[in-house]
Amino acid sequence: MPSSASPPSLLRLALTFYGCLLLAAVGWTWLDGRTLLFASAEAAQSGLRPLRDAAAGMALGLVIVLLSGWFTRATRAGERLARELARLLGRRSLAECVLLALVSGIGEEAFFRGAMQPRLGLVATSVIFGLAHFAPRRELMPWSAFSLAAGFALGALFEATGNLVAPVVAHAVVNAINLRLLSRDYT
Repeated sequence: MPSSASPPSLLRLALTFYGCLLLAAVGWTWLDGRTLLFASAEAAQSGLRPLRDAAAGMALGLVIVLLSGWFTRATRAGERLARELARLLGRRSLAECVLLALVSGIGEEAFFRGAMQPRLGLVATSVIFGLAHFAPRRELMPWSAFSLAAGFALGALFEATGNLVAPVVAHAVVNAINLRLLSRDYT
């Protein structure tokens, strides 16, 4: 039996899970009488600056990719992490990597940054984000620590821009590039 889910089942599972996460975020903010897209009423009044926000997200995403790539190449723990994640994910096409990155970036950022962070704050939300990525296996522990740090960076970006555009772009960039590299180089 293969160690990773087949492409259709992983994609179906991801679409279902992240769709539910997005619906939970929409419901939470609706019940709170808030908007999902913006960090605050003041940010909503200021509106979007899509080019600036997308560029900020792209920049943060590329910095995170460079740091994770360095960690993978420079440390044994990084190498073990990459091999284990690749084994769990299996070989993925570029289209699958992009789709997984988009649905995870939108779903997680909507829930953690859009719905949760305005209520619980940056620190609590980042810790919960890290815990949501916790895997109690030695070779996956760096991923949990990386997720905690990324949660702080994405949360700070959300606060700085006032909306979800930048963190969604950053999250999707990190996942798309790293998923593709894992699939290409470690499977």
